[in-house]
Amino acid sequence: MDRITTLDEFIIDKQKDFSFATGELSGLLRDIGVAAKIVNREVNRAGLVNILGLEGGKNKTGDDVQKLDMFANDKLIDYLKNSGECSGIASEELESFVKLPTKEGKEAKYVVVVDPLDGSSNIDVNVSVGTIFGIYRRISDHGKECELKDFLQEGNKLVAAGFVLYGTSTILMYTTGNGVNGFTLDPSLGEFCLSHQNIKIPDEGKYYSVNQGYYLQFDLEMRRYIDHCSDTKRSLRYIGSMVSDIHRNIIKGGIFLYPNSRKNPLGKLRLLYECNPMALIVEQAGGKAINTNLERILDINPTSLHQKSPIIIGSKSMVDEFETFVRKYTPNGENI
Repeated sequence: MDRITTLDEFIIDKQKDFSFATGELSGLLRDIGVAAKIVNREVNRAGLVNILGLEGGKNKTGDDVQKLDMFANDKLIDYLKNSGECSGIASEELESFVKLPTKEGKEAKYVVVVDPLDGSSNIDVNVSVGTIFGIYRRISDHGKECELKDFLQEGNKLVAAGFVLYGTSTILMYTTGNGVNGFTLDPSLGEFCLSHQNIKIPDEGKYYSVNQGYYLQFDLEMRRYIDHCSDTKRSLRYIGSMVSDIHRNIIKGGIFLYPNSRKNPLGKLRLLYECNPMALIVEQAGGKAINTNLERILDINPTSLHQKSPIIIGSKSMVDEFETFVRKYTPNGENI
C-alpha cells in the first residue's frame, strides 16, 4: 500500500519548485487548509449549532448573507492573521479589504482574496458548498500596511489559487502555477491527503452547467449555444454552487456558463473572488476561461474589489466551440 501524503507534506515538498520561496507561501496554504477543516466541521453540524439561515444583511454585491457565510469569513481571517504571512484579506462578504497586523520578525509579502462560502444559498437544503481563494504577492512596500492596489491585480499575477468543496467528501484543490493537485479530508486522521495528482480536465465533455431558467434573458449567441448543447444530447447539470459545478467538470469534462443577462448586464460572479481563482485552476488543468467578449479572464484588469464578470469556463474544446457561436451570432462578431 502506498504511503499517504498529507497536504502539509506535499506543500513543504513542493516549496523547492520556487527559487524565491522562503516558506511564507507554504505557511499561508497550510493556514487555509486548517481554516477549511474548521469550516467543514461547522458545515456538517450547522443545523445542530444554530448557524443555518440568513444572517440578516446583504453583502456589497446585494446577495443575502447567510450565518455560515460570516462564520467561514471570520475563521479564514482568524487563521490568516495567526501566522503573520498575510498582510491583508479581501472577502466577497466585506465592503473593503482587511489589513492584518504585522508580527515581529515577519515581512508579510502576500494578500489573499476569498469567497468564504460559495453557493451559500444551498446551505439550508443540504447541497454542496465551497470556499474559493487566491493569493497575490504584494506590490506595495512590504514594510508598510497593504494597499488597494495589492488586490487589484490581474488574475495572471496570482501565485496560488484553490478551492475547497464541502460535499459527500471534503476536497481541497490548489495550484501554484505548476499543475493542479487535489486532497481529500480523511476524517479518521483529520488530515487532507493527496487523492488527485496532476489533474487534467478532459478536452471534451458531455456536461454543460448553466442556470437555464434565465434562458430568455441571455443574449442570442448564448441561447443558440445552449440550444446546441441540448440538440447534441449533452446533459444539463447545474447545482448553483460554482465550486461544485466546476469541480465536476474538471473531473468529468464539461463547460460552466455564467453569462451576462438582462437582470445582470455585467454578469453576477465576482472577478477577484470567484472568476480569477477558478480560471487559474482550470487553465492549469488544461482548460480555458473567457468572458462573453472572448477575453481571457486572467487578463482582465480589475478596477474595484467587487467587480463582476461573465464567465465561460471548462474543457478547452467546448470553450472554443462557444467562441464560434459568439462570432457567428453576434453582430460584427467575426471582429471580436
